Amino acid sequence: MPEFNFKGKKYNNPVELSLDIIGGKWKMPIIWRLKDDSRRYGELKRSLSGVTHKMLTQQLRELEEAEIISRKVYSEIPPKVEYSLTLLGKSVIPVIDLLREWGEEYRSVFTK
Repeated sequence: MPEFNFKGKKYNNPVELSLDIIGGKWKMPIIWRLKDDSRRYGELKRSLSGVTHKMLTQQLRELEEAEIISRKVYSEIPPKVEYSLTLLGKSVIPVIDLLREWGEEYRSVFTK
């Protein structure tokens, strides 16, 4: 496949684009935690051991910009914000689930 441009970036193939959107240490775990229901920032932070406030905020913004998640702000005091998957975000769940299955198989090879 020839290289292509998407949103101002050059890619050699769709795998590179996919990894740019959902790759990295925290994006797939964030998406996975949103697969069943929306969550507040604090819930996500507590469920992701080791993620910093700065990193979680950055990853959430990038996923929102990519239209993988949506951010809903409620006009309450204190302010309430919930994150949920968009249709595009939901479409990547089967891919992440296959990676989860592969990871289980890979781990089992070395834990016999």
